[in-house]
Amino acid sequence: MDGNDRKKRARKKRGLIAALALALLAAAFALWAAVFYRADAKALAALGSDEAVTVEETDYGYFFDGPGDEAALIFYPGAKVEETAYAPLLRRVAEKGVDVCLLKMPLRLAFLGMDRAEAVRSGYGYARWYVGGHSLGGACAAICAAEHPGDFEGVVLLAAYPTKPLAGDMTELSLYGSEDLVLDRARLEAGRQYAPDESEELVIEGGNHAQFGSYGLQRGDGEAAITPEEQWEQAADFIAAGLGRAA
Repeated sequence: MDGNDRKKRARKKRGLIAALALALLAAAFALWAAVFYRADAKALAALGSDEAVTVEETDYGYFFDGPGDEAALIFYPGAKVEETAYAPLLRRVAEKGVDVCLLKMPLRLAFLGMDRAEAVRSGYGYARWYVGGHSLGGACAAICAAEHPGDFEGVVLLAAYPTKPLAGDMTELSLYGSEDLVLDRARLEAGRQYAPDESEELVIEGGNHAQFGSYGLQRGDGEAAITPEEQWEQAADFIAAGLGRAA
């Protein structure tokens, strides 16, 4: 075997090793993503329609249509959380006058569908659009808003923070629970440098990370001192009032 043959065999071996490593990484990622927080019975019950809110399953996720017709919020779910887990909160937001488009994300990871909000907007005729989300979903929503400043009036961040500057004329609503042990407080503080001039913050006393949704306990979270219903109601009041003032 001459030198060229040995080099070819070495390159082929390196290529096979690299391909195997990539396959193993892909398999490990798929297994990791397959374990996620599932919507509970309360969340599934909130998907039903009534006289106050009509809930419709769509190609992008779910649409919560309440009495308002001027403003809508596009919502990004948290990482590895089933999107329907946010139905109880988002239903309350719609009841209070801000319709909501809840997005499904690939593998329940918002960073794999960062720009999905852009496609949703074209299907409706609202005068004002907002984008927001929970945890990683909120951070991804903030990136979308930062990269498309002319398309959104503001952002709603639930236990989340921006990582890029938001346009100065936007509105930012930031909410988190006092017992949240998942939220990185140092990054929350660092994110304040990117907030627009019009920003409001609500610390929900007794609230935690997981109770913005309805999917049970989350690993590493603090114990809530209020009920999920109390946390949803406080959050929905703050969101609806804040976006109403932004009109």
